[in-house]
Parts: sequence; structure tokens; C-alpha cells
Amino acid sequence: MEFVKKQSPYIRKDTSTNKMMIDVLIALIPVTLFAIYRFQSDAIIRLLVSLVVMIGLEAVAVAMTTREKGDTFSERLKSRFANYSITNVTAPAVSAVIFALIIPSKLPIYAVVVGAAFAIIIVKMVFGGLGANIFNVAAGGRMFINIALLGMFSGAYTGVDALAGATPLGALATNDFGHLLYSYSIVDLLVGNIPGAMGEINAIAILLGLAYLLIRRTADWRIVVATLGTFVLLTLFVALAKYPNHVGNYILYSVFSGGLLFGVAFMVTDPVTSPVTSPGRFLYGALVASVIVLIRSFGSFPEGVAFAILFANMFVPLIDFGKWSSNKWKPWFIVGLSGFVIAMCFVVFFGAGGSLS
Repeated sequence: MEFVKKQSPYIRKDTSTNKMMIDVLIALIPVTLFAIYRFQSDAIIRLLVSLVVMIGLEAVAVAMTTREKGDTFSERLKSRFANYSITNVTAPAVSAVIFALIIPSKLPIYAVVVGAAFAIIIVKMVFGGLGANIFNVAAGGRMFINIALLGMFSGAYTGVDALAGATPLGALATNDFGHLLYSYSIVDLLVGNIPGAMGEINAIAILLGLAYLLIRRTADWRIVVATLGTFVLLTLFVALAKYPNHVGNYILYSVFSGGLLFGVAFMVTDPVTSPVTSPGRFLYGALVASVIVLIRSFGSFPEGVAFAILFANMFVPLIDFGKWSSNKWKPWFIVGLSGFVIAMCFVVFFGAGGSLS
């Protein structure tokens, strides 16, 4: 047997990295079209700016990190792009579209430029480019503008999120669930008739994209099931503690509000920054969901998807550590994963004010 050294993403089907990126771009079409329909020129401008910045800066980074050869200027310039391929276009394009769709439509253009530049240069290229970055590119750019540029935006605790308006997720965060029930219906959340980030408000469009990725096996179903399953379970315990008479509605509004579905479909399933083993992907999804619920329930920000993804990204090398990582479900791993989820259920239940009496 011959072993071949290969850089992530580790693809387990007869395809290529470029085809996977094209699959993601295709899956993003419903969400992107809705964003353009809903936010019109605001969406188009921010999508184009993000695309130009990320694709352009990746080309510059590739040229700067490649040793030049030749005697003439044209030969040296050509050698700079000897390693440049179509993947250096499709990969940053995916990150650019995702990044543009998780920001508010009124985010200033200079903030879009700064966020996109930080994402492609610091989060991706500094680590070595595609396959070497340990953090999700779009999530890194989103969190950077939310933290570093927080003082430039109006709003109290919501920061950049304040530009999206009074969102359903904000109502959940401020314990105004009763008012939320009368303000927006589940149908409103499904069809995007709510304020929020451009690509996160239409659940139907997101689910169409997710279905395509699952059918094409570009997204791993284990991460999707683990993330959504753990999130629903933990949210159930939060609902039992805070709104025992509206458990079902609280879970539905929590799932369809904010960036959870978008993050699960297009960010958590990123093959570069997620574990390679099947058990590891279940643990990764459970970790992402747990952090999201903790931030939403007890944090100072109403949303926590991007931060949760970046937080879980840090543990992927540990999850994939060769000494204990395996595709086989070992008893100690099952006990550990179950114990972690059960412990989180107790944490969120009692943390939300629940009582056994």
C-alpha cells in the first residue's frame, strides 16, 4: 500500500476540491438570489466588494509567496503564478459570498473591505492558504469586524448586528419571547419576512442549499445531525426552564432565528476546518451547538454562531490527534460524548433558572 501525503480538505469521493467549491457556490444560489431580491443594490454591492477583495488579495498573496524565475519581467511575472489555479478563484469566491451573506445589508463598505481583507489574509493565507487554515475564513472576518470595529457602529450591546434591525433573535436574547410570538410567525421566518443578516433570514432558501450539499455529499450529514440535534436538545431544556408553556414554539423560533441554519449548511460543514473522522464530527457538531446555546442564553450578544465555529475550530487538531482519533466508535468515546451532552443539558437548564421542584 502506498501512502500519499495530502493536504486538507480530505475528500472521500471521486471528485476534486474545485468541484466541491462549485457545489457550494451552486448551493448558495437560492440564498444569494433572495438576498438580492430583498436588499437589492445593497446586497449586490457588498457581494461584489467581498468577491473582488478576497479573490484579488488571494492572487496577490499567491504571487508574493511564490519564488520568481526567469530573466525577463514577463517570465518572472508568469513564474509568480505558476502555482495559481482555478481553485484559487473558486475557494475565495465561496468564502466571499458566505461572508457577504452573514453581514447586515447596511454595513458600511469600508467595513466590508476590512473584514474581507482580514479574512483572506490573516485567517487564511497567513496559515498557508487553502487546506492549511485552521479557522473558518468567513467566520473569522465576521467576528473581526464585530469586535475590532464595534465602536464605529450605533446600537447598544448588539454592535454590528444592530444594523440589521430588531431581529427575532434579539427578542429571544432579551427574554421578550411573548412579544416575538405576536410580531413574527414561523412562516415569516421561513420565507425571510424578518430583519437580519442578508443570507440568514430565509430558512427555505438555506434548506434548499443544504439539501443540495447533502445529496452531493459535499456536506457531511454527521456534522449537520450532531449540530442541529444537540442544539434542539439543549434549547429544549432552556425552554423547559424559561417558557414551559411554549416549549415547541421556543425551539422553532430558536432554530429559524439568526444564523444557525446558515452556519450549519455552509460554515460548520467546511471540510477544511472540521474533523476527518466520523466520531470526531459528531463531537465537533455537539461542541459548536453547545457554545451557540450558551452564548444565546447567557452571553452579551444575541448571536453566537460565528464565534462558536471559531471556538470549535481550535479543538479540531485535538479531536483529530492520531493517538486517539479513529473512525471506529469506541466505548470510551460514546460515554464521553454522551456525558458531555448530558452535562450541557444540566448547565443550560439550571443556568436558565430551571428547578426540579
